[in-house]
Order: sequence, then structure tokens, then C-alpha cells
Amino acid sequence: MYFVFVILLLLIFPVASMTIEAALSRHTVSIIFLTGRWFVFWAVGIRLFIAGARQVIQPQFTAKEIFGIRDGGSFAIVREVGFANLSMGLLGICSVFRVGWIVPAALVGGLYYGLAGAGHIFHQGKNAREYTAMISDGFIFLVLMVFMMNSWA
Repeated sequence: MYFVFVILLLLIFPVASMTIEAALSRHTVSIIFLTGRWFVFWAVGIRLFIAGARQVIQPQFTAKEIFGIRDGGSFAIVREVGFANLSMGLLGICSVFRVGWIVPAALVGGLYYGLAGAGHIFHQGKNAREYTAMISDGFIFLVLMVFMMNSWA
């Protein structure tokens, strides 16, 4: 289920949203703009907001299922990460209504995904969920960085 959730939020929903907006638009819309808008909304906004809510409400899932940490002492740290994810997620969600927030949300979210993905690389004994997180984090980092480089050009 986790893998399906990641694929939907990080690929299917953003591409579908881009396609729908391009088809319904009365004028030509830049593929760069659509990429930024919808990948920020779904990957930074919705995914991080949902992840943050789960980490705050149920920190043991992230600790045990993603990182394999059984010590309940880690739950407070996971909860703190959840607050950060909720905050970044809210920024990403709001960016769909405030175009000027797309680039800042892409910068913050992209950097977070890149650093988190790099952190997964060096973690020993990865399980399937951590591999999924590592690969998807790297993918979103690249998408958002390409958007950023092209939006500043």
C-alpha cells in the first residue's frame, strides 16, 4: 500500500493534474510552470502533509516500518519531524492558490527531499519501504531542482 501511495502522489497525480490543466487552459501554459505547480502541490504539499499528520499521530509507524527502530524514545523525534512535514506540506498546498509560493515551496521541499534521500543512502539494513523512500525522494529532488533551474532562467 505504501508503494502505491508514493507512486500516486509523486507521479500519477502530478502528471494527471498537468495534463488536465493543459487541456482545459484557454492559452498555452508552460510545461515548466505546470511541472512546478503540480509536483509541488502533490509531492511537497499533499505527501508531506499526510506524512506529517501520520508522524504526529502515529510516530511508531515511521520509526518501526521505515527505519526499523523499535525504541519508543525515538517517537518524540519522529513527532518533531512530523511538525516540519506538516509545515512544508501546508506551504505546498497553499502554493496551488498563490503562484508566487511555488518556487519557495519547491526550494524548501526539494532540499528536504534531497537531504532525506541522501540520508537513506547511508542507512544500513534498508527495507523495501526505505528503498522506496530513498528512490522517490531522489526523484522528487531532481524534478524540483530541474523546475527551479528552469524557473530562474
